[in-house]
Amino acid sequence: MTTLDTVPPTTVRGARTARAWRTLTSSRTALIGLAIVAVHVVIALLAPLLTSYDPIANDANHALLGSSWSHWAGTDQYGRDVLTRVLYGGRYALGISVTATLITVALGTVIGCAAALRGGWFDDVLGRVLDAILSIPAVLALLVVVTALGTGPAVIVLAVAIVYVPQVVRVVRGAALAIVPTDYVTAARARGESTWSILRREILPNITDVVCVEFAMRASWVVLLISSLSFLGFGADPPTPDWGLMVAENRTAITVVPMASIAPIIALATLVVGLNLAADGLSKAWGVDRIREGS
Repeated sequence: MTTLDTVPPTTVRGARTARAWRTLTSSRTALIGLAIVAVHVVIALLAPLLTSYDPIANDANHALLGSSWSHWAGTDQYGRDVLTRVLYGGRYALGISVTATLITVALGTVIGCAAALRGGWFDDVLGRVLDAILSIPAVLALLVVVTALGTGPAVIVLAVAIVYVPQVVRVVRGAALAIVPTDYVTAARARGESTWSILRREILPNITDVVCVEFAMRASWVVLLISSLSFLGFGADPPTPDWGLMVAENRTAITVVPMASIAPIIALATLVVGLNLAADGLSKAWGVDRIREGS
């Protein structure tokens, strides 16, 4: 009888990829989510072409204006065009969030795979360290890091990695544990291949589905977390066009120019919804059970 252990890994990966693509293209949820994210990416890239206003230049003569043909979403208390800042805010949100998520998922994937492959004392010690980090609330851990190291994109990326790497490690480790006992991993060990070679050639290609779902889901949380930091005053520095910072700056004038606060909230909400829909679609396409993988 043919089993997963005896089928060549390239055949397994090819079958999984074909099945996942068919399922993904037939999933309305996934397509809607990916479309929303794609719209945000295109708008962020084309922001300079979509508006003629400067997102950071103050204009006291045009402060707190309502919606008009000149300023579709009005202006904020400094006279800056709200719609322009929302468009450019997508660049900051996507740039920082994608960078932080890529680093977080990459580190978590390597560490999780290594823990599953090595096992023993390394896995035990790593598990205790992860438990200690996970016991600290995410926002509190972020605030501690940015308070100690200051603000700035590099610090935010580092803080996000510290907070979320342990969670990614748990999910990836759970997926890798199902691959480690297979015959092709055992054969690779028997051939004397290095740990890195086994991770790269045998384990990582077979958990790509889990990693993709984890990236999409983690990205939505990172976007929210970074915006929350900016809202609390620990993220982007003024006058950076950032959605969380925009809400914080304009909340006191919400009765005068409501769109100055509502517009960035809508942009943030739609991006998070799109990422979550994409993650759900990918999860169904690959048949990934995130609760089981993370246990």
